[in-house]
Amino acid sequence: MDPHHVLAPAVPDGPLVGPVPAPQLHVMTFNLRRRMWHPTGRSPDRWSHRRGLIRRLLAAERPTVLSVQEALPDQADWVLASLGPDYRRVGTGRQADGGGEGTPIFYDCRRLQLTDSNQWALSETPHRAGSRSWGNLVPRIAVGASFTDRGTGVAFRVVNTHLDHLSARSRLASARMLRQLIEERPEPAVLTADANTGIGSRPYRALTGPDLSVAAPLRDAWMDAEHRLTEAWGTFSHYRPPRHGGRRIDWILVDERFTVAAAGIHAARFDGAAASDHEPVQAVLALPR
Repeated sequence: MDPHHVLAPAVPDGPLVGPVPAPQLHVMTFNLRRRMWHPTGRSPDRWSHRRGLIRRLLAAERPTVLSVQEALPDQADWVLASLGPDYRRVGTGRQADGGGEGTPIFYDCRRLQLTDSNQWALSETPHRAGSRSWGNLVPRIAVGASFTDRGTGVAFRVVNTHLDHLSARSRLASARMLRQLIEERPEPAVLTADANTGIGSRPYRALTGPDLSVAAPLRDAWMDAEHRLTEAWGTFSHYRPPRHGGRRIDWILVDERFTVAAAGIHAARFDGAAASDHEPVQAVLALPR
């Protein structure tokens, strides 16, 4: 198939995955698109219009773990309210005072017990909030959360991030730092990211390729899935119809101890409108015994 051929968008007639029982996990990563001001009121980017679409999507999917990017504080509040009273979140904004865009992790507390959480600046001084390095003009962060699955007793870790959109040097240095952070902990890990770069890039290879200084590389959930639930859509559509074979810049990467039962790129449109300029990526993972 022509990689630039545009196919019809998915119809939101139900969840792509929906809730899953233990020992499986439904993991979703979703760049919400930060709220912007639009003078005409006609842009598809308007938060006042999109927030209802996001609520509709999340109410249907109800993932076990949801990682989001570009969430301003009020947007993170909206996500939590959309998921319902059984969900909690970890992570603050990227600025030194905890404000601004964040990469929070939301989780279903009926299924998961939070045992630890961290937030780092993606910089040479990761414990100094708001710090920058490697050429990025704005702070970049990662949020980590460790969980015990209440149904199986298995422990695992999720790390969520948003790599820089301009600096290739920053993206690569951040990817190397993230791999080291994951390798420092014994739990099997899931990395969710808006990476702002495609499959096969240097940051992707830094996370998924061999490295003699650390243990086994992470695996791409989309590539390793036993079943693919959707077309291979690009994940940054900018509100246009989803594009087959477009760049996949939003990732779910997993430790080798997970089994990836299914994966999908949720290119739903609601009466022709997209909930964000990115498509959510979803995976069903089997916890290691």
